[in-house]
Amino acid sequence: MAIRLENTWKELLQDEFDKPYFKSLSDFVHQEYKKTTVYPPAKFIFNALDSLPVDKVKVVILGQDPYHGPGQAHGLSFSVPDGVALPPSLQNIYKEIQTDLGKKSPQSGNLNRWVKEGVLLLNATLTVRAHQAGSHQNKGWEHFTDAIIHHLADKKENLVFILWGNYAQKKGSFIDDKKHLVIKSAHPSPLSAYNGFFGSKPFSKANQYLISHKKQPINW
Repeated sequence: MAIRLENTWKELLQDEFDKPYFKSLSDFVHQEYKKTTVYPPAKFIFNALDSLPVDKVKVVILGQDPYHGPGQAHGLSFSVPDGVALPPSLQNIYKEIQTDLGKKSPQSGNLNRWVKEGVLLLNATLTVRAHQAGSHQNKGWEHFTDAIIHHLADKKENLVFILWGNYAQKKGSFIDDKKHLVIKSAHPSPLSAYNGFFGSKPFSKANQYLISHKKQPINW
């Protein structure tokens, strides 16, 4: 797996690429793309990082797996390309934005506009087999994405980490909430959204925090 990556991330994560786990992960992912259908398309594996230099990150939203249906995943957590039907979790995210901020939901589920504002949309696992949720878990991606979160949490200040659901909260459990704002709630999935996601107001809370630290709020 050739590492084509935005320079600030490549520099930050260089040590990870040299570790044995990453070599094993690269070999595994390369073989998977050769022998079966894997999402997202290979050019989008590092899309979340490629689209947002390290020093521009203001908010981190943690997901778990890429979408595993055709045409959905493009390397940004919770996001789908223009023209693709909104997945249920994203529909609920848009509902909460409408309730929280009074903003009408856009037609497109492409969240690249958030990335341009400084939102890192990071999945814990960056690839998945078609129609097989979780199929690339425990192959090394989690080590890699843990390293990303550690670097951000340790080396930056006054970031917003949005952790939806138990998986994200466990993954981000080491983040110092005296140094950053950590927003936790239920996951926006239809299975859990009514257990504390709806009404949690993560978007206004994130913006209030950014403004209080003299940063531009996100245009959600």
